Amino acid sequence: MKKRFALIAFLLIGMIALAPLGAQEAAKAAAPKELHSSGDFIWIMIAAFLVFFMQAGFAMVETGFTRAKNAGNIMMKNLFDFSMGSIAFFVVGYGLMFGATKLGLIGSSGFFLADASPKPDADGGNAGLWQYAYFLFQLVFAATAATIVSGAMAERTKFVSYLAYSLVISALIYPVSGHWIWNANGWLAKLGFQDFAGSTVVHMVGGVAAMMGALVLGPRYGKYGPDGKPRAIPGHNIPLAALGVFILWFGWFGFNPGSTTAATPSIAFIAINTNLAAAAGALASMAAIWIQTGKPDVSMSLNGALAGLVAITAGCNFVSPASSIVIGLIAGVVVVLAVQLFDFVFKIDDPVGAISVHGVCGALGTILVGVFGDATYGGMNGLINGGGFKLLGIQALGALVVFGWVAVTAGILFLVIKKTIGLRVSREEELKGLDIEEHGMESYSGFQIFRNQ
Repeated sequence: MKKRFALIAFLLIGMIALAPLGAQEAAKAAAPKELHSSGDFIWIMIAAFLVFFMQAGFAMVETGFTRAKNAGNIMMKNLFDFSMGSIAFFVVGYGLMFGATKLGLIGSSGFFLADASPKPDADGGNAGLWQYAYFLFQLVFAATAATIVSGAMAERTKFVSYLAYSLVISALIYPVSGHWIWNANGWLAKLGFQDFAGSTVVHMVGGVAAMMGALVLGPRYGKYGPDGKPRAIPGHNIPLAALGVFILWFGWFGFNPGSTTAATPSIAFIAINTNLAAAAGALASMAAIWIQTGKPDVSMSLNGALAGLVAITAGCNFVSPASSIVIGLIAGVVVVLAVQLFDFVFKIDDPVGAISVHGVCGALGTILVGVFGDATYGGMNGLINGGGFKLLGIQALGALVVFGWVAVTAGILFLVIKKTIGLRVSREEELKGLDIEEHGMESYSGFQIFRNQ
């Protein structure tokens, strides 16, 4: 136990020691001196608060789709990936992502600790104050990428190991690929790669990391029978999961429109595209599973809405409302197929479908910008609007490179954790439930919890 905490403490101390390097450079690069309106400040902060509330949505979805004996453990993980991520991104990650100095394909040499000034700048701008707003908005995005991982690794991961990989994802893995795309010096940004609000930067990064974690971790006990066929392990509270999806849908109105980082009229257009894609995704998933099984499955329909939201995130400011519907419909069908592919073919146990929703549909939405992109709304024309294959090729390249970066680094991270402090709880702990074994409590004290696994 002491070794586990020593490792996390060592990582934290190391980040703090590095933090002063280039602090001023990173802060200046991320927020050029200019006068931002009060409306810009208000809008970006409201959007940041909405995206933060998505942490509650993820917690509800993951808890509802898993068993009652692990509910408290999932709450703790969603609480502490944000807490750990906040410190890691503040000390190291933000500077890597938005610093000015290039380090080839790796990122920047800047680090951010406390350079933002709590008063207007001497030249009359307010970039110092804006730095706080912009940092918080970027922080909640980083936390979203980290929290996606917990769902795919639910019900069998050590809590201390979760703290360790949340730290590394927030401090290194997410900021580096984010630098490539959202920093003006990023090589993918210079190629013209388009990801307005983070289908790749946030969701695909989280989904691919989740896939690697679930792969290294292995399936839950009882998930696959002796014949290798998957067994259903039903979630204990579908209404709770549905509440989580509604919270996430609501939070997405900060996630996508907030990415303007300015109070401009385009936020209405982006919100409409976001909503249409979500609705179409839910309808498509419901129809697909209904045709396949004869029943309109609740959990698949809920994930369909999320699939539409993830897919439209990249192009929400670059495509027409009609195209948003088509993107949502495609994502809704693809997520059903992807969930079944990972479950039946790859045999990767993902209790909530995070890999399919965020990883697969994140890549899908990114690539579809190359098909439906419309310069009328911003960005470049895609394939169907006369742009040829140029943008499509750039989008596919970006998705492929980010997949490779995250798969390799996250895979190494999880293997190192597995070989050092351990990644998975014991069989006995898993069967009893992580609430009791990891936290010494029950989430539903006084209730009889029946279970068959």
